[in-house]
Amino acid sequence: MSGGLRIGDREAKQVHASCQTEVEVKHSVGLHARPSVTFTRLAKSFPCSIEVAVNGSDVWLNGKSIIKIMGARIRKGSVLRIRADGILAEEAIRAMKDLVERNFDEEKKHGRTA
Repeated sequence: MSGGLRIGDREAKQVHASCQTEVEVKHSVGLHARPSVTFTRLAKSFPCSIEVAVNGSDVWLNGKSIIKIMGARIRKGSVLRIRADGILAEEAIRAMKDLVERNFDEEKKHGRTA
């Protein structure tokens, strides 16, 4: 019986996590409407909480809120600290960082090159 509990505890630790990363926004106009929608849509696809702080601020914004993300007026060169807490947090952080690094896939959607 106790073996089953230890396995469950280990699995819970692997699934429920808290992590954070930093990434610079290199998109030419920052997080305007389309990138903000892409960012929040991806954030909403994860069951964990996702928050964003901009340029070293101690104010954490809900990464799943289009109003909060667009309202932050995140420009090119801004540094985002992204943190996630909960189930699949590590995967969420990795996916969010990759999205920012890929310029929110804007170039692919509109036939432009970086």
